[in-house]
Amino acid sequence: MSQTFADADIEEEQKHFSNVIAAFQQYTQYSLATNNRRRKDIYTLPRGDKELLDSIGYHQKLQEVDKAILVNAEFLKLIVADPEIFGHDLDSPKAADEETTGCGALHDHFHGDVHSPSHHIHSHSHDNANVTSDLRAVNKNQRKHKPTDFDMDKLRSTLKQFVRDWSQEGKKERETCYTPMKDALVAHFSDKPSTESRKNIRVLVPGAGLGRLAYDIANLGFTCQGNEFSHYMLLASYLILNRTDTIGQYTIYPYVHSFSNFPDREAMLHPVTIPDVLPSALPAGSNFSLVAGDFEEIYGTEGKEDDFEPQSGQWDAVMTCFFIDTAKNIINYLRIIHRILTPGGVWINIGPLLWHFENNATNDPSIELDLEEVKILARKIGFVISDERMIDTTYASNSRSMLGYVYKTAFWTATKA
Repeated sequence: MSQTFADADIEEEQKHFSNVIAAFQQYTQYSLATNNRRRKDIYTLPRGDKELLDSIGYHQKLQEVDKAILVNAEFLKLIVADPEIFGHDLDSPKAADEETTGCGALHDHFHGDVHSPSHHIHSHSHDNANVTSDLRAVNKNQRKHKPTDFDMDKLRSTLKQFVRDWSQEGKKERETCYTPMKDALVAHFSDKPSTESRKNIRVLVPGAGLGRLAYDIANLGFTCQGNEFSHYMLLASYLILNRTDTIGQYTIYPYVHSFSNFPDREAMLHPVTIPDVLPSALPAGSNFSLVAGDFEEIYGTEGKEDDFEPQSGQWDAVMTCFFIDTAKNIINYLRIIHRILTPGGVWINIGPLLWHFENNATNDPSIELDLEEVKILARKIGFVISDERMIDTTYASNSRSMLGYVYKTAFWTATKA
């Protein structure tokens, strides 16, 4: 699907992308500076208090956190180091990579960025990575951007998303959320019991994040396309899907950025290895792709003269996991899902209603419905809803933490009438 962008839109997109790259590159400086603040705070204490902290190993813990941050930094550098993604090498500002000290939590389920990338960045295949021209020359404003706390929170959330999607530690969350969806998909197409018989069934996963649900669906033999909006997720998924050679290739420390609500040091400092499976080990002939961009722009612009990839009636299933509450206008989301499904196609959903644009500061419209209103609306648009139930689940949480959020998510299977 082609799109026409004004020069100002392209410049804004390039600037935003450059700022995301800067956040990755300045992670080391930002995170070590935050940890160094704790050291400075120690010096404000009376000598006796300092000695007590030293006696329980607090200084040693700070040093261990520094080391963990540096391990994370090496991993994050890999995400933004491949010139194939950007069209050219990105120079790292020395201040971002070499500075180790300096001055200086969102509760979200990690969907969505303020800006939308262009439409085709990469697929899972090592040989079929697609790169858009507007992601070239994004570095001109990079040195001017100082990542905000919000930028860094998105980056920290990305590390936690790796745990959810690609680690053994995230298996419980995946089984709670992804397994009911996959079971419902297989049940709907029970007349196609083998992986070979499913290859012509097309499944779309909007809000694909780091791609594990879409990968798992492709592994069942379905043709699966993920769609993702966030630059942070797209960059990270490119590494894990296209540049990973072995199980457990990478080690990260996703929980070292806050010292709150840990029962012990191990809960904060334990390493997580990723991935737990090899993404390139899909069965021969698998069809798995990841498309970058705004769901409404890609799948909801039917009827334009320059559409060379029509979407209406082209998908046998749409799987939405923690996605529908990213809508500004939920009516449009549901209409698009209904329109792009084949007759009798299935929409399988799980997620809360944490409306992402509620009380936003950008003057974006936001329609916020309760669960019953969403279901009534879906039926009016033409869905027949069945297998409705509530499922309790966490999202990218640390199971060893003293604090955890539990979503009472709504699950359903809906067919296009």
